[in-house]
Amino acid sequence: MLRFDNIIRDPVHGDIPLTAEELRILDTAEMQRLRNIRQLGTAYLVYPGAQHSRFEHSVGTAHFASKMIREINSSRDQNGGRLGGYDDHEERVIRLAALVHDATHLPFGHNIEDQTGLLPRHDVPDRFASMFSLETELGQELERTGVRQQVIGILAPDAVADADRPPAHWREIVSGTIDADMLDYLARDAMFTGLNLQYDSRIFGMFRVERRTQRLYVELESRGYLKEAILSELLRCFDARYFFSERVYYHHAKIASGALIAKAVEIALLEGVVDFPQLQRTTDAGLLSILSRADLGDSPEGKRLRVFVDAYKSRRLPKRAAVYPVYANRNAQEGLIQRFFGAGSSQERRRVEEHLSDLLEEQTGERVPVLLYCPAGHMQLKSARLLVHWPGESDLRPLNDFRDHVPRLLDLENAYQGMWKFYVLALTKNPEILQTLNQICDNEFPEGKNLLKLGVKSLHSATKKETHGV
Repeated sequence: MLRFDNIIRDPVHGDIPLTAEELRILDTAEMQRLRNIRQLGTAYLVYPGAQHSRFEHSVGTAHFASKMIREINSSRDQNGGRLGGYDDHEERVIRLAALVHDATHLPFGHNIEDQTGLLPRHDVPDRFASMFSLETELGQELERTGVRQQVIGILAPDAVADADRPPAHWREIVSGTIDADMLDYLARDAMFTGLNLQYDSRIFGMFRVERRTQRLYVELESRGYLKEAILSELLRCFDARYFFSERVYYHHAKIASGALIAKAVEIALLEGVVDFPQLQRTTDAGLLSILSRADLGDSPEGKRLRVFVDAYKSRRLPKRAAVYPVYANRNAQEGLIQRFFGAGSSQERRRVEEHLSDLLEEQTGERVPVLLYCPAGHMQLKSARLLVHWPGESDLRPLNDFRDHVPRLLDLENAYQGMWKFYVLALTKNPEILQTLNQICDNEFPEGKNLLKLGVKSLHSATKKETHGV
């Protein structure tokens, strides 16, 4: 049985027990860095209480991993050997993986990775292999546990040999559709943004492990009938994630502030004043310090970098000049993504941003920085890949296979994809300039449909009203 010698008091979950080796891992430099990386990035500029870090989220995820395991083992013990579960060693490894699952995150990482595509995502195999290598304090401490390769195998299966890949149900506790990670950050984000959202704690008792396939699943069948209450709780979790995506993760002011950071980092990377190893080592405040000290002289890029950093530090956020939602731009979305997001797109973004600024200066006499925001098409969507046992089915299947039987699930998938928007932002509060740029965009992006059609009077009202958490 695991021996928990230490207690951490958590504002969300109360007392969280930790083993001695878990505490040693938390005390490594790489994990302590997470104390200074905000869980929600720039969202604190919208929700002032959103100051919580990836450090406490990591502890909470390990705690919830154990909570899921205890419930799964309870079901196993009551079902005469048909179901699988976890022994103490397996729980130990899964908890360690949950504890370090966010170690690869960069400061403001989602803004940098998901808005610019300049860098690979935090969860690609190479990032984990590097972070947990024997060159890092964290990797060395994991090596002392004797299960370093298994931990990597849970978080990045492609980074290890087949022999070191644990069964799928180990991984699915930490990185499934509804997992310990998601259940912790929903509860934590709700508390620190002040949003009134809860899911039923019975969700932890819904999971099972099928011994035959070694897969994590939810039992939705009882004596031939659909367990509608269980299905309802699953949908409530998906609802919660959509609610937060709409109100927090893709809030327009968070997008605008994130665009400032992403643009500043893009310039610094392309101009060689910062590199990936520095980003991997630094914190939120450290990155802002690096960007503030970067010396590109009086070059145009140096001036742009200073403008964006100063604007962010003073919360002078760019305003929306044109918005192209996917629901009005189905045919244009893929072309915009290919042109402005991902590998090789940074030069095109920079060229078009400068071109729009040039046109704006010609028509208004004022030089205004323009920023393009074009996220990846999937928008971080966790589709309903959770395995379920559906009534009448002999094998486990993903929940989204039954979307035709669950209208709410189909609605959520469509709504989530419908949040994608291509933004043209301008660093100004002048409504006449925003209106001019709005009209310029109609000519510059003829393939798209800009739905931000505000008159100057309306723009005056919109720019006067500072939105915090609305």
